[in-house]
Amino acid sequence: MPEKFEYTTIANRLTARFPVASYVGIQVNFWMVANILLVTLMELQGQIIGQIFGLPMVGRFGAMLLFAVMLGVLYGVTLGLTGYYLDRKLLRKLSLGKIILFKTLISLTLLIVISWLLRFVFFDLLISPSLGMKASALDPRSWHLLFYLLLLYYFFMTLGISFINQVNKKYGPGVLLPLLLGKYQNPREEERIFMFMDLKSSTAAAEQLGHLRYSAFIRDCFSDINDVLFPFRAQVYQYVGDEIVVMWPAGEGLSDHRCVRFYFACKRQFQNRAEHYLKNYGFLPVFKAGVHLGKVTAVEIGEVKKDIAYHGDTLNTAARIQSVCNEYGKDFLVSEYLLDRAGASPYLITENLGMILLRGKTERVGVVSVDWTDHAESV
Repeated sequence: MPEKFEYTTIANRLTARFPVASYVGIQVNFWMVANILLVTLMELQGQIIGQIFGLPMVGRFGAMLLFAVMLGVLYGVTLGLTGYYLDRKLLRKLSLGKIILFKTLISLTLLIVISWLLRFVFFDLLISPSLGMKASALDPRSWHLLFYLLLLYYFFMTLGISFINQVNKKYGPGVLLPLLLGKYQNPREEERIFMFMDLKSSTAAAEQLGHLRYSAFIRDCFSDINDVLFPFRAQVYQYVGDEIVVMWPAGEGLSDHRCVRFYFACKRQFQNRAEHYLKNYGFLPVFKAGVHLGKVTAVEIGEVKKDIAYHGDTLNTAARIQSVCNEYGKDFLVSEYLLDRAGASPYLITENLGMILLRGKTERVGVVSVDWTDHAESV
């Protein structure tokens, strides 16, 4: 399938362009399906009881489905917007347990509001006419039982949407469905760009800060890099100590030189947060990076801890390019092959370092030092 029609790529594009809408859209779709499922189960249960006891069936299933969709949109939009902005602003540095507790309280509060709306607003306007019954037909105990039913059902459905959100955080948008369909169960070849970013002078920084403050420093660095991912459609492959490995599908990274501009966007992000770093750590982070493009093999690995692994000479070459940054006194090196594929740009300043024999390789690789001069560009 051509890359531009590949599901994961499309999901990443939509998430990068419409982050809030994408996040909220997942919640809305999930809760619409969950509510339709609940109404369908209740309808089937009613039919079974009616058949067993010979009771006449009342109500219009279509009207209840419409109400379920409306409720799903309301619940999904409210939880989606709340969750998105809380994750980005308030909950970023809280523990996972506190985040779950906080969101559970929000969900419970919203469920109480919805139950109140069901009892005093929606029942009179929508539900009782579709069931052919009066508003007074349900006593307070019936409403209590309905609330307990919704509480139990929504609790388990919340676990489901939490799982989806965690998968999206771990693998990135658009990966859950391919995993469920077994896309990576067998090795498959893909063309990808890999960037290895490593903190410069990490040993000196660790000695200066001590291991606890150094870990906090690395956490803040990676958090700032993560803030730059979506605008440049980058995906995190893995974290290794003070190194982060970022990747793109070839077409996504080459388009508009995103894989080059991403590095300089990270530098600007650190500069924009200079006050924080200087106040808490006494210096700004500086990362060196190497980038290469080529064919890799992707496959799902592991039993106890599953992951998607990428294998191939492309990763080894990108890592080796990054490893010679200090040797040539450069911060950002790109393979000549990738730069040729990306094409020219008036903002590119390049210095060809020639054909270099990288450690562990038998053939020389063309390596280029790159700078990007459009410093006014926003992240």
